[in-house]
Amino acid sequence: MCSTLVDVNPLSETGVRIAGERDARAIRTIRNRAIDQTTAIWTSRTQTITEARAWLAEHLARQSMYVAEIDGQVVAFACWGPWHQKEGYRPTVENSVYVLDVYQGRGIGRRLMTSLIPAARDAGAHTIVANIEAANHSSLALHKSLGYATIGTLPQVGTKFGRWLDLTIMHLAL
Repeated sequence: MCSTLVDVNPLSETGVRIAGERDARAIRTIRNRAIDQTTAIWTSRTQTITEARAWLAEHLARQSMYVAEIDGQVVAFACWGPWHQKEGYRPTVENSVYVLDVYQGRGIGRRLMTSLIPAARDAGAHTIVANIEAANHSSLALHKSLGYATIGTLPQVGTKFGRWLDLTIMHLAL
């Protein structure tokens, strides 16, 4: 597992590292903002701190979550986890990456993903799947630039904010 800091912006103290228990509140804040303000997560129910700690604990157990810090503040996270629960899907994982809106466009998501992808491979994953809301062009472009292939788009399979959402599925063979 890679746990070293990776420089994100040479003008400030920044980096990417494997997440720890101390990051639960920051990760929860980032995740809940995505729930409240975007269609990246298809739920309107935010996480409580207890739920966030339990969710993070699963990732810590498999070392599958990374955070990006700028000047000591966690501003983004990326993780991988089981794609489906049935054992036949065990070699396939799903990734997620979330960056606070004020820090988007700085390459932070890319830095997180370049730590996450080899970590998933090292943990035995054979394939990473990304399920992305079809209008999330920045996430689609990020994944494509990292070698993910678009498998297809499922029209109107979810709803949020009173509108139908399409789901684009991307795939990276490890």
